[in-house]
Amino acid sequence: MAEPRLTESLIQSLGAELTPVRRLPPPWLRTAGWLLAVAVFAAVLLWHYGADHMVRRWIAEPDIALAGAGAVITAACAAWVAFSLGVPGRSARWAWLPLPGLLLWVGASGLGCLRDWVLPGTQVAGVHQSADCLVFIIGFSVPLSALLVWLLRRACPLRPVLTALMIGLASAAASAALLEICHAFAVAATDLLTHAAAVAIVVLANAAMGGRLLQSALK
Repeated sequence: MAEPRLTESLIQSLGAELTPVRRLPPPWLRTAGWLLAVAVFAAVLLWHYGADHMVRRWIAEPDIALAGAGAVITAACAAWVAFSLGVPGRSARWAWLPLPGLLLWVGASGLGCLRDWVLPGTQVAGVHQSADCLVFIIGFSVPLSALLVWLLRRACPLRPVLTALMIGLASAAASAALLEICHAFAVAATDLLTHAAAVAIVVLANAAMGGRLLQSALK
């Protein structure tokens, strides 16, 4: 009889030392919280630049509005996937979810490359303005990526590199959508290539650094 009592005593002592774990909010709620932070950036930019110029560009060039919508969809879907990958048992196939938004974003942006051929008088971005876009996308992606990594470290995702890729895609897409508020030029080939380079830099940087940070949370 001494052994069962010893086992029961050991279980009780171990249970007494356990601290309760607060359950994480569902992925959609955490995604909404991150998107709220993106909305704060958008509100500040709109306060500074106004919305009139952006709306006029969208009316004159609907493909730009479609590209912006695709970027927003990509950001929301990629962020949701990043949070979902921290849920045990969630399939990695959810990583394909941002693809439709990404295709809309890239496809609509690609239409702008034809604008300087079809409409020669259209004002397109030069090399200097394209470099400013590169700095803008990377600059805004840094705090947005950092916020996602911080929110995900408690989740301890089992696929840290894939999760980090989704973080980079979400942050870069959100930054590109924010750029629409103050982007004063039509999208030409040089501008599109610069945007693509900025997105690639953000995604790869997150895969390298964000993956390591998320892996450290598993240890």
